[in-house]
Amino acid sequence: MLRIYNTLSRQKETFTPIEAGKVKLYVCGMTVYDLCHLGHARVLIAFDVFYRFLQKSGYDVTYVRNITDIDDKIIARANEKGQSIFELTQYFTDEMHKDADALHVLPPNYEPKATDNIKEIIEMIETLFTKDLAYQGKSGDVYYKVADFKNYGQLSGKNIEDLRAGERVEINTDKNDALDFVLWKGAKEGEPFWESPWGKGRPGWHIECSAMSVKQLGNHFDIHGGGMDLQFPHHENEIAQSEGATCEKFVNYWMHNGFVRIDDEKMSKSLGNFFTIREVLKLFTGEEIRYFVLGSQYRSPLNYSDQALNNAKSGLTRLYQALKGVVTNDFDVSKTTSYTRFMDAMNDDMNTPEALSVLFDLAHKINKESDTVEKQNLATTLVALGDTLGILQCNPKHYLQGSVNTDGISTQQIETLIAKRKQARADKDWALGDKIRDDLLAQGIELEDGAQGTTWRR
Repeated sequence: MLRIYNTLSRQKETFTPIEAGKVKLYVCGMTVYDLCHLGHARVLIAFDVFYRFLQKSGYDVTYVRNITDIDDKIIARANEKGQSIFELTQYFTDEMHKDADALHVLPPNYEPKATDNIKEIIEMIETLFTKDLAYQGKSGDVYYKVADFKNYGQLSGKNIEDLRAGERVEINTDKNDALDFVLWKGAKEGEPFWESPWGKGRPGWHIECSAMSVKQLGNHFDIHGGGMDLQFPHHENEIAQSEGATCEKFVNYWMHNGFVRIDDEKMSKSLGNFFTIREVLKLFTGEEIRYFVLGSQYRSPLNYSDQALNNAKSGLTRLYQALKGVVTNDFDVSKTTSYTRFMDAMNDDMNTPEALSVLFDLAHKINKESDTVEKQNLATTLVALGDTLGILQCNPKHYLQGSVNTDGISTQQIETLIAKRKQARADKDWALGDKIRDDLLAQGIELEDGAQGTTWRR
């Protein structure tokens, strides 16, 4: 029985879908004006694992992850590069997809873009006008009336009067209330725009997710996810807009992943302390980065360091080492205690560290097992459970011999030295054979002699 920590209630709740056997899931995706960093990687991986797990649990899942392709940062970056916003956002969307593929992230069922949904955005704003929840300021911008939505603050737990006092520091005379937020921004000189009942302009950030999620999943759906930093004001404003427009409950369960941190600070572009996924992929494989992310429960802080990623690589290597040379079969893994333990961990609000511990127990059993069939059954279970986490899908030999470090010794050079060592041993030149082994080990290559010959791994 799946239990989810619901940010809305601030407690774990038993998940009950609106429609039996089906799950409607919306996750806030990327704003495509730059390469993705490790904070984005965590969002992609956390909800990819959740998506996979829901499917493995037998649910028919509709997964929507949007793309924000119009906002102030995008316009500024396009002007800086001398590009149109469409050229810029298409380029960084393509790069995001490359990163997602490298991290073994499955594509969502739908990936709507804000600029493809202007009609739906305008229609939702028009509905808010009919409900007297929107107004147009003197500047031409359109705002949402926060004071007229009685449940504002329910997700973040913030008090509306405390928020209003904080907002007074920056007075905007165009608003009726300091807390009111933009639904539609009037176009400035040289900015991209769309025609609307309120003049030329473009959507505010918050309204796009309300319009796109309702379009794809309906007025009321099961789960909405995203990074913890989106809880307020973005998701709070989504609730206000959506429920204000539809007069229905918007979402039943809200899930927020924790931050990636460096030196006790949140990793972000605004702080300038971020590493792009592309940079880290030069040193570690996408699967190793994925394993690193899975090492912490999705709501917990994730502390980045080279040592933590090296530990992740070592852990993944141990699992692949157990699978090396073992053939999988059609064994029914669902009847094993390992499967039950794994599913119990994942049903407990996606406790991936506990789920990984089940994988290590299986690897330990494989290494000890002498019966061939039982060894294969254990390996089949390990691979099947790993698939739910999006790991252990490579050929073990390829993983163990592969490396993202292009500065090291090549596969061909290794094979040549192994052949040279084999000949030295045949000639009883033990000193040369030992020297070749030691030289390879100094370069990070470990040899293993067995009945089938010599194998190696990095």
